[in-house]
Amino acid sequence: MALDRPATPPDRPETPSTPDAPPDPRAVPDLTRAEAFASHRYWSEVSRFSALWAAHKERWAAEPKKRDQPGGAAPAEVADSIARVKAAETVISSDVEAVASDNSPRGWLEGFSFRLKGEGRLAEKVASARESSSPDATIGEIVQQIPDAIRYTFCFAASDYTSGYFEVTQRLEARGYRMYKCRNSWADSEYKGVNTRWVTSEGQRFEVQFHTPESFHAKHEVTHGAYERIRDSATTANERRDLSVFQQEVSSRVPVPARVSDIADHSERGY
Repeated sequence: MALDRPATPPDRPETPSTPDAPPDPRAVPDLTRAEAFASHRYWSEVSRFSALWAAHKERWAAEPKKRDQPGGAAPAEVADSIARVKAAETVISSDVEAVASDNSPRGWLEGFSFRLKGEGRLAEKVASARESSSPDATIGEIVQQIPDAIRYTFCFAASDYTSGYFEVTQRLEARGYRMYKCRNSWADSEYKGVNTRWVTSEGQRFEVQFHTPESFHAKHEVTHGAYERIRDSATTANERRDLSVFQQEVSSRVPVPARVSDIADHSERGY
């Protein structure tokens, strides 16, 4: 069956209208009884998560200061390199959509409209790389090698998750893309999901994430603010500890798909 779930702006899974509402069947198709119970446990906790996050922000009232951005790179060369990334994205996106439409387990592409990282953020990454890890690389090389300049998210119900992952990766490989890194984070206490990184035959890198409705909602709607504060150098060690506890609490309620341990970590040298 094709991945035909219609997108609803802004490409986010629906959440229950009340804390005790059952999971939306459009967001969590064909659940088993055990999955439905576990999933309901997550959605019934969403309002509590919101209250915990509000209390955290009240306790740590001041938002962390924005990190100082490194000096800019040559604007014209950055713009040219970003244009090449956009051209590559058009081809990759066409293939990804074809993989989605051909895939048999029920699922969908989530957040597809955000598949290309913003030009300002790409320019920041270029400047940071030139000042640190890649001082001798050309701007074109740096932009091409940013792993998530182009990114996609496949979403599956827990019952289809593992088989969906293998079908998607096999179909991408059949189209000539190579997966050079896979990180299975379902055993992680603060984040649930599988992140993979790919490269085209021309060397353009891109990212594909795999989520369930609950893990995507937890990442995108509930813990994103905590993640941003954790990665901010201005955040204190004490607040980081609180943020870690918050992320663990949210992640502990996300149902874990069956056989997800079959998805092995993978990393190629040179990437």
